[in-house]
Amino acid sequence: MLAFNLFATEGGLFDINATLPLMAIQVVVLTYLLNSLFFKPVGKVVEKREEYVKNNITAAKNKLAEVEKLEADLLNQLQKARSEAVKIVNEAEQDSEKLYQEAIDLANNEANASKEKARLEIENQTSSARKQLSQQADDLSELIVNRLIQQK
Repeated sequence: MLAFNLFATEGGLFDINATLPLMAIQVVVLTYLLNSLFFKPVGKVVEKREEYVKNNITAAKNKLAEVEKLEADLLNQLQKARSEAVKIVNEAEQDSEKLYQEAIDLANNEANASKEKARLEIENQTSSARKQLSQQADDLSELIVNRLIQQK
C-alpha cells in the first residue's frame, strides 16, 4: 500500500486521484449545460428586451421631436394669427375712425350748407323787405307829395 499512495496523503486539501478529473469534467459539462439551457435563452430574452427598450426610446425621441416641431409650428401659427388679428382690429379701428370723421365732415358740410342757405334766404328776405320798404317809402313820399300839391 505504500507504493499506491505515494502521490496522495490522506486528509489533504487536494487528493490527486480519479475524483479530480471527474470533478473537472462535471464542471465543464455543468457549465456547458447551464450555458446552452439557461444563459443563452436568458441572454436572448435580455437582448430582445434591450432592443425593444432601445426601439421604444428611439420611437419616443422621434415622437417627442415631432411633437416639439408641431408645437413650434402651432406657436408660429398662433403668433401669425395674433398679429393678423391685431392688424385686422387696427384696420377696423382706422376704418371706423375714417367713417366717423367722414360722418362728422358730412354733418359739418350739411350744417354749413344749411347755414349758408339760411343766410342767403335771410339776405334775400332782407333785400326783398328793403325793396318793399323802399317801394312803400317811395309810394308814401309820392302820396305825401300828391297831397301837398293838392292842398296848395
